[in-house]
Amino acid sequence: MDYKKTTAPVTTITHDLNKLERETGNLYETVTIIAKRSNQISVEMKEELNKKLDEFASYTDNLEEIFENREQIEISKFYERLPKPTLIALQEYLDENIYFRRPEES
Repeated sequence: MDYKKTTAPVTTITHDLNKLERETGNLYETVTIIAKRSNQISVEMKEELNKKLDEFASYTDNLEEIFENREQIEISKFYERLPKPTLIALQEYLDENIYFRRPEES
């Protein structure tokens, strides 16, 4: 997924609990769904970041490269500015972009 195009807010905002539990009928089930999706997003983002940072991995000791690699710093700053995985998952849930099923119904 392309997290650059997400519409999730960067800061936490207040949501109506009734809207959150409307689809499942249970607020705790909704929180569990959002938490599981948040974990998936977090793993995806971490893998993507590690792939990008591996390009800059240096296996030789060069002090100049260790202390200042602007491209690596910019990539890290970009990922720090992205909304947190929980906020992305919550926005996906509100936009009805999360598929979930109950095991007892399948």
